[in-house]
Amino acid sequence: MSGQSQRRWHTPMRARSATEPHRTATPLELFFDLCFVVAVAQAALPLHHAIAEDHVAHGVGTYLIVFFAIWWAWMNFTWFASAYDTDDDVYRITTLVQIAGVLVLAAGVEAAFEDGNFTAAVIGFVIMRLALVAQWVRAARSDPDHRSVAVRYAFGVVVVQVLWLGWLTVPGSWSVPLFVVLALAELLVPALAEYAPGGPTTYHPHHVAERYGLFTIIMLGEAVAATTIAVKTGLAEGEHLVELAAVAASGLVLVFALWWLYFDRPARRLTSTPRVTLVWGYGHYLIFAAAAAVGAGLGVVVDYETHHAEVSGVVAGYAIAVPVVVFLLAVWLLHVRPAQTGAWLSTYPITAALVLLAPLGPAPVTVIALLLVALVVLTVSGSRRGVVTAGIG
Repeated sequence: MSGQSQRRWHTPMRARSATEPHRTATPLELFFDLCFVVAVAQAALPLHHAIAEDHVAHGVGTYLIVFFAIWWAWMNFTWFASAYDTDDDVYRITTLVQIAGVLVLAAGVEAAFEDGNFTAAVIGFVIMRLALVAQWVRAARSDPDHRSVAVRYAFGVVVVQVLWLGWLTVPGSWSVPLFVVLALAELLVPALAEYAPGGPTTYHPHHVAERYGLFTIIMLGEAVAATTIAVKTGLAEGEHLVELAAVAASGLVLVFALWWLYFDRPARRLTSTPRVTLVWGYGHYLIFAAAAAVGAGLGVVVDYETHHAEVSGVVAGYAIAVPVVVFLLAVWLLHVRPAQTGAWLSTYPITAALVLLAPLGPAPVTVIALLLVALVVLTVSGSRRGVVTAGIG
C-alpha cells in the first residue's frame, strides 16, 4: 500500500528515536515554514518604512516584538516535531491550525506597527500555542516515559497564553516591560520542562539542525526578495540607475556572503550539554531576525538613493550595518567560537567592528559587501589549513 493509505486518522504519539537514520524535513514542515514567511514579510516591510520615515525606535521595537512571536511559535513546533512527528491525520490538522494562527498574526502586523494594536497578533500567537498544547496532551497520553515533561509543557504554555491575553488590557506605558517579562516566561517553559525529571525529549539533532538551516535560507531569501522589490520600485522612475545597480549588486553579494558564513560548517553537537542546546536554539532568534532585517535595511538604502527616505545617509547605512553585525556576532558565538582556535577567533568581531564604521563613509553597502567577502575568504582559507576544528557550527 502507498504511504498515504497506510497513514491513519489517529496513532499513538510515541517519541521518535534521536538516532533515527535519514531523518529529514517533511513536506508538512516545509509548508509550515513557507506560511511563516508570510508573517516575516509582513514584519520586515513596515520595519523598512518606519526606518525610512525616521521612526526608528518605534519600528525596531515593534519589529522585535512581532518577530519574537513568529520565531517562538516556529521554534517550539520545530522541536516538538523532531520528537513526536506521527504524521497521522490529527497531527496534520493540528499543524494546519498552527499555520492558520500565523496567518492571523500576519494580518495583525500592520495594526501593531501603525497603531500599537497587538490584538490580532496576540490572538494569532495564542492560536498557534494552544494548538501545540493539544499536541503535548497527546504526547502525555501516549508516551508514559515522557509524560511528566509533556504535562509541564502543556501546563506552562497554557498559563503564559492566559497572561498574553491579559497583556492586551494593560496601559501602553506598561506594555514593553510586561512584554519582556512574558517573553522570559515563554523562554523558561522549555528550560523547566526539559531539564526536570522525565526530560529531555528525544529530539533529533541532525533534523533540528536541518530545520534551522532551512529557516535561515528562507530569511535570507526574504532579504533578496525585499531588495528586488525595492530596486524595482526605484527603477520604475527611470532615475538613479547607477546607484540602484550598485545597491542591488552589493546587496546580492552581501546576502551570498551571509549564507556562506552560516553554512561554512555543519551543526553537529547540538546536544553535547543542556546549556549548549538552549543557547544554540534560543540564539537563533538573533540570526533569523537579523537576516530578515537585512532586506528591510537594503530597502531603506534604496529609498535614500532615490530621495524617498527622510533619514540621512548615515542612518540608512546603519539600517543595513546593524543587522549584518548582529548576524555576524550571533554566528560567531553559536557556530565559530566553540569550534575555532588561535588568531582566527577574532576575524568575526573585527569584521563586525569594521562594518559598524562603514556607514560613516561613502557607498556603505558596497563596503560592507567587500568586508564580508574578505571574511569569507579568510574563513575558507582557515578551514583548508585545518585551523578550524569540528564543532557546533
